[in-house]
Amino acid sequence: MSVTVANLGFPRIGPRRELKTALEFYWAGKTDKAALLETAAGLRAATWARQRALGVDVIPSNDFSFYDQVLDTSVMVGAIPEIYRALGAADSLDVYFAMARGTQAGIADESCSHGHGKGGDVPALEMTKWLDTNYHYMVPEVTSGQSFELTSTKALDEYREAKALGYQTRPVLLGPVTWLLLAKSKQDGFDPLTLLPNLLPVYAELLRRLRDAGADWVQIDEPALVLDLDDRARGAFATAYIMLAHTVPDVKLMLATYFAALGDNLATALGLPVAGLHVDLVRAPEQLDEVLAKARPDLLLSLGVIDGRNIWKADLAALLDRYESVLKQRRAVQIAPSCSLLHTPIDLALETKLDPQVNDWLAFAVQKLEELSILR
Repeated sequence: MSVTVANLGFPRIGPRRELKTALEFYWAGKTDKAALLETAAGLRAATWARQRALGVDVIPSNDFSFYDQVLDTSVMVGAIPEIYRALGAADSLDVYFAMARGTQAGIADESCSHGHGKGGDVPALEMTKWLDTNYHYMVPEVTSGQSFELTSTKALDEYREAKALGYQTRPVLLGPVTWLLLAKSKQDGFDPLTLLPNLLPVYAELLRRLRDAGADWVQIDEPALVLDLDDRARGAFATAYIMLAHTVPDVKLMLATYFAALGDNLATALGLPVAGLHVDLVRAPEQLDEVLAKARPDLLLSLGVIDGRNIWKADLAALLDRYESVLKQRRAVQIAPSCSLLHTPIDLALETKLDPQVNDWLAFAVQKLEELSILR
């Protein structure tokens, strides 16, 4: 039996909130684009190095974001409403931050210092909560007959950035079906899922580029698979992944689900032509037996056994007792946090003023990865 440690995503704010500071300085016009990008690159490099040092076998890339991963995906596929396009190039920070924050002419933010606001006041996209978390994302906005194109190569760029530093990473993408299910349209009665045939070629193109750059695995997050879905939505998953498997067969996809059990969607998930499946065994430990019984032998299972959303230390002895015999049923498995560690503080070692007794109860992102290495 081979057991590897995988991480689905790491907090991007920085151990001392460096990204938040850099963004606020940029928005206030106190620093320029070059300084912001330099800070971001430094945080990514430090994050990859930290994960390797912690014994993580599968390190993610493209889990970094200046705002949120749904907005990143909207820009990636060119889903940029017309009101923002007058503000600059489609993949520019001007357009990106306008979608996230809006612009107001005359206010001392990026619209003054960096030439924004060419089209006057522009509202931000709608914001809502990321599934059942307190994390927020910008809601994609789509229209009937909309076309898509690969507008941003951020995922490719950050994979290459990591590779140049000596890290073979697994790029993370938000899946096409979840992205469409999160999207809204101002046209009454319009179903964004009907845009799937237009959207899939963009994903296929990006996967081909990642393959050509050296990526062997890509993580595709489809948390919508834990929601109540109708046959139309389940059919969209089949359509999407059959197409991607056919057009880019030499990229292995790790389909990541989290925040709940697959439930009625288990057969759909297990029937998709993907190389791996991640399941959340913190929120839904009861699903493991059925997953093991029904998963094809060559499907690499990623088991989310450490809570990616809380701050509490895991009971490693109990986890070992629970999973050791189970894992021997598979030739190879990955163990991982239940979801991206985005939702946790970064490093307990930086908290020097905590009561020692309280400190002993806690585990932040760094400590959770240490727990996984110990468990392995």
